[in-house]
Amino acid sequence: MEKKVVILGGGTGGTLIANRLRKMLGRRAAEIIVIDPDDEHLYQPGLLFVPFGKAKPGDLTRPRRRQFRPGVTFRQAAVDRVDLDRNEVLLAGGTPVPYDVLVIATGARLVPEETEGLTGPGWMEKVFTFYTLDGAVALRRALAEFDGGRLAVAVMDMPIKCPVAPLEFCFLADSYFRERGIRDKVDLTFVTPLDGAFTKPVCNRQLSGLLKDKGVGLVTEFNTGEVDGAGGRLVSFDGREVPFGLAVVIPLHGGQAYVERSPGLGDELGFVPTDERTLQSKARPNVFVIGDAADIPTSKAGSVAHFEGEVLARNIASYLAGEPLDAAFDGHTNCFIESGAGKALLIDFNYDNEPLTGRFPGRIGLPLLRQSRLNHLGKLAFGWLYWHVLLPGREIPAVHSQMPAAGKHLSPR
Repeated sequence: MEKKVVILGGGTGGTLIANRLRKMLGRRAAEIIVIDPDDEHLYQPGLLFVPFGKAKPGDLTRPRRRQFRPGVTFRQAAVDRVDLDRNEVLLAGGTPVPYDVLVIATGARLVPEETEGLTGPGWMEKVFTFYTLDGAVALRRALAEFDGGRLAVAVMDMPIKCPVAPLEFCFLADSYFRERGIRDKVDLTFVTPLDGAFTKPVCNRQLSGLLKDKGVGLVTEFNTGEVDGAGGRLVSFDGREVPFGLAVVIPLHGGQAYVERSPGLGDELGFVPTDERTLQSKARPNVFVIGDAADIPTSKAGSVAHFEGEVLARNIASYLAGEPLDAAFDGHTNCFIESGAGKALLIDFNYDNEPLTGRFPGRIGLPLLRQSRLNHLGKLAFGWLYWHVLLPGREIPAVHSQMPAAGKHLSPR
């Protein structure tokens, strides 16, 4: 009997796992259905470049349904909740969609309303975010009109999608204002709840050094309790303040609302408790998770979904065949970090290893933890790879789910 695999979410993780499963299982073994409330697939890494005029908004979106292999069914609908006991997804109108295997791939959502004042007076006037397409476009106009004062780039809390993106924004803003000839009139300040620029010690030292070299102020352990847009102030829970003329904020993130409405599926933040090695949910054996929706201890980044896809496709096939799952996902994460002036760094790490120096993916490859023009070109090229290789579920030569040891220096230099 044909099994039914239902995938909630048609973003990066949902699309690539649907295509990998279609290729792996064939049409007779399983029916694959992807459910998403809209038909617009957004290339999220491109949002970083929109405020600086380096990416056109229209180039970042494509129809979701066109990204799936033949044989994958796309259903445009909102999800009300998941009934784990009945193995059913209930759509917004009450229509049930039964499943044999369920894949949660609905990512994380922004919840700016959870921070006092953030969406109040000053929102989209003095306070912006580039984490949405509309926000990135509005910020482009605001940056063009900004002629001096403090620009604060502030992370409200962790976890967030693409943890390095706020730092990249700082580096690109530095270059942007230098090109305009007003860098000496702009006080760039990075505000974070962390105790450093980044969570990994070696990478933190490198990125903190870059901030210092570029004259970007760093305010750490700042837990924002209020954003006073009208008064131009970030206020922490302990009473500290950071004044600003323009604020670029990364709002709080949470899981999707339907997860919260589904008893037993998610945690208090709406993320789904997941085995960090097999990617099987802890709610039910026939529920799996990919991408930002999972609560696993790795970055919420597109590269993670890519590396998870290889392991998850095998495990879903194994589950359907009644075979043991492979605990093979090692938390592999790979990120290009734009550092401005046409250069970028590359970091590569997993659960057990922080970013190290060396080369990726082997002894001959891109430099790690070092600014280079080659890494910048690699980041730009990733846009093409995203649409034509990653989403269709194809393999990238020499790049695999497990973090490579070849080419890395065992101790940081």
